[in-house]
Formats: sequence, C-alpha cells, structure tokens
Amino acid sequence: MLDRVTSMQVFARVAALGSFSAAARALGLSQTMVTKHVAALEERLGIKLLHRSTRRLVLTEGGRHYLAAVERILAEIEEAEASAGLDRIEPRGTLRLNVPVTFGFREIAPALADFSRLYPDLRVDLGLADRYVELIEEGWDLAIRIGRLKDSSLVARKLAPCRLMVCGAPSYLERHGLPQSVEDLARHNCLGYTLSSTISADRWVFGADGDLVVPVKGNLRANNGDALLAAALAGQGLIYQPTFLVGDGLRSGALVRVLPDLPTYELSVHAVLPSGRQAPAKVRAVVAFLADRFAPEPPWDRDL
Repeated sequence: MLDRVTSMQVFARVAALGSFSAAARALGLSQTMVTKHVAALEERLGIKLLHRSTRRLVLTEGGRHYLAAVERILAEIEEAEASAGLDRIEPRGTLRLNVPVTFGFREIAPALADFSRLYPDLRVDLGLADRYVELIEEGWDLAIRIGRLKDSSLVARKLAPCRLMVCGAPSYLERHGLPQSVEDLARHNCLGYTLSSTISADRWVFGADGDLVVPVKGNLRANNGDALLAAALAGQGLIYQPTFLVGDGLRSGALVRVLPDLPTYELSVHAVLPSGRQAPAKVRAVVAFLADRFAPEPPWDRDL
C-alpha cells in the first residue's frame, strides 16, 4: 500500500508541473511510480483528479479542491517538522510569496538577496502577478498587496506607505505647458493604468480620502506601470503612479512632479496571510524583515 502523504506530495508536484514525467524527474521517481501514486489517490477518493490528454494535464473541479486541501496539509506537516524546536529553529523549507509585478521587480527581488543571506536554509518561491491571487486556494504563504484593503478573512500588516505623484517628462511639459491646477489635467494627455478600480484610466483621485475625482483622458492605456513609465519618459504624456515607480526619474530629473501642492491619494503596502492559525516561522521572518527594511521611511521615498 502506497504511503498517503507521499502520494499527496506526488500529486501536488504533478499539478504544479503539469505532467507526470516532469514530476517524476523533479522527485527522482519513475513515471510509472508517479502514475501509481495519483491512481491510488483517485481510487481512495472515488473521483478523478486529473483530465489527461496527449499534450497536458488539467485538474478536475474535484482535483482543484483536493489540491488546495493537500497544499495546506503538506504545509502544516512541513511547518510541524521545521518548528520542532519552536522559536529556536531557524525558518526553513519553501516560502511561497506573491507580489505585484513592478513592486516585486523593483523592491522585493533585491531585498530577497539580503533575506536569503540571513536564512540560507529557506528557499523562496517568488510569484509576480498583478492579479488578485487566492492565497489558500493557490497555495501561497503570503502576498504583498498595494492599496486600501477591503474587509476579508486575511490577516494584514502594513509595511509602508505608498504615495502617488503626477509626473511628466521635461520634453512633454515644454510642448504642452505645466498644469497650474487640477482642472488643467483635462487638456493634457494622461496615460491611464487599467488594473486599478480607484485610480483608473478615466479618472484620477486626489485628497487623503479620495474625495476629489478628476476625469482624465489620454492616448495610451496599459495594465503595467513600467509600460506607462516608459511612455512618460519618452514624452508621451503625464502619469499618476507610485513613487516606487517614478522615484528614480524624479531624482534624476528625467521626470518632473506636476501639481506638487495637490494632496494625492495615499495607498499602503501590506503583507497579507491566511488567518486561523499561527503564521509559520518562515512567514513571520519575511514580514519582520520587510517591515524593518521599509522603516522608518521606505527606500523609494528617500530624497524626494
């Protein structure tokens, strides 16, 4: 009889890699043995976990629900083993961290080099995505989210403020003039970010409470801040983006802040993690590390 936990581990790896052969190579098993483990789970559960075709594997609905439970069980087993010595044990295992693309590339990935030197036995699986990820269902230990969080069952810790600024390249401002009031934005080419429901491609929000809403328009919309930054640097128009994105341009003079006296809408950088149980040591370690790194003033705001 095959060991049930091992079968769960095999199934989780098959689901992650999308094939029996890739899972076999990763686990150091034969493809036949990998197939037997998955078949044993399906027989025990009485359901199909995977749809098999010649090109790829697809989880069934039952397989998706079972995978979410399996990932939680395996994480708890890993944490139980890693925390045998409680707080005297260094964080180890694999930390699955999901972060927005631009913030992850600019701020989190460089920080992880220092974090890894502090915890050499801890592996980090970094996911970069601008979509809203489901932590438990998708198997993430925690996520970094930027914005004003809605009520949820997640535990959140604020790591840093996130200021927004309206900016443009000197070349654009020389051609079109410097806006003197918020009403002037209506006649400018405002490059829009499409993934935010608050500050969208059609409206920019100002004021501490977001009570000043300004309709805007422009000839470029994008679902990525770096794309809008590149266009702004090339002189295409104005952008309203976080300082972690525009800070380098402002410090170098490649961008000029517009309407500096206008109170902008401030967001926050949060670490969010599932509730209902004590956070694993690896999660507590990375949250404490990032909170310390971003305090008392986040690096992206320095010298602005």
